[in-house]
Amino acid sequence: MSLSSFPPIMHKAPLAGILCALLMPFSSAQVTLPGNAAKSRLDDPVKVDASTEKVIRGALSYLASKQAANGAWLGESGEEVRYPIAMTAYALMAFQAAGHLPGEGEFGKNVSLGVRYLLSEIDDQGLIGDENSGQYMYFHGISSIALGELFGQTGDETLRNKLEKMIKVIVSSQNPQGGWRYKPISHDADISVTVLAVVALRAAKNGGIAVPQKTIDDAVDYVRKCFNERDGGFGYQPGQGSGFARTAAAIYSLQVCGLYDDPKVASGSKYLNARFKPGERWFTYANFYAAPAQYMIGGKTWADWYANVSRVLKEKVRKDDNGNNFWERELDGSSTGPIFSTSVYAMILAMPYHYIPLYQR
Repeated sequence: MSLSSFPPIMHKAPLAGILCALLMPFSSAQVTLPGNAAKSRLDDPVKVDASTEKVIRGALSYLASKQAANGAWLGESGEEVRYPIAMTAYALMAFQAAGHLPGEGEFGKNVSLGVRYLLSEIDDQGLIGDENSGQYMYFHGISSIALGELFGQTGDETLRNKLEKMIKVIVSSQNPQGGWRYKPISHDADISVTVLAVVALRAAKNGGIAVPQKTIDDAVDYVRKCFNERDGGFGYQPGQGSGFARTAAAIYSLQVCGLYDDPKVASGSKYLNARFKPGERWFTYANFYAAPAQYMIGGKTWADWYANVSRVLKEKVRKDDNGNNFWERELDGSSTGPIFSTSVYAMILAMPYHYIPLYQR
């Protein structure tokens, strides 16, 4: 196996059995973890304690209360309302991280409705939403990730058809350098879009959807070119200065391509540890990548990261008039708003549940 190939994933806690089809009636079936999955939870030193579990459930209740009748999360701020597809995808990742799938779990109905909304927005070419948007590949990428994870855990063939077309758009949009940019054309690239494309390809590959190996090899080459020997971080594009969010995106990209033990991943992790600063610009966005990257490194690196981020998140969580938990811009003035912040932070807090196969090494 080459370093840049996708290795088989060893799921720490896979959901047992084949789950309900996406468009079937909702069920309340009990999910049972097999013995080896339960053992993996016991072996992991990082646990979700009772107080954190309450925060997670309150955050999911908040998200559920903000879902529109058509299944979308339409946003709570002026910026969020511009990106209902992205907001819906981020919310779905939060529910998945806590074990809620279509028709499964307390919020299974919300997940089913959210999936139906995303599917309704995908056209026959695999494009989702407005392809002329200046940020198009961002919401194509995150929605492909959310749907790819759901497909991998449900095996729903209706979802497969749409997802395969979305993946073809990603493959065809890769530029000659090996990366991706804002629009589905192959003229330019940067690390912020490339990470979404690579993670979406990995999620699809995990579910059995074909992904060309050359696409992955070229993506790895592009990400590695963004590395800066001087400080151990990664730049937005090759030759540019390092940054926290850029480095988080880069090492996560390398990990999902199978380079778990690459020295550049270790270097990037150290870069992140030295620059963990709540309140800094892009803190929320950066931790959407930094948390799973440190999680896959595991051991003390992940334990220390989770301890720090969970402490900060629990200190800053707010309550709405109904007693639900949410975050807005307390930790990050650049956050698009409460749907985005709450989705990302709930997902991070729930990661020790080990429900998302994509985050397994």
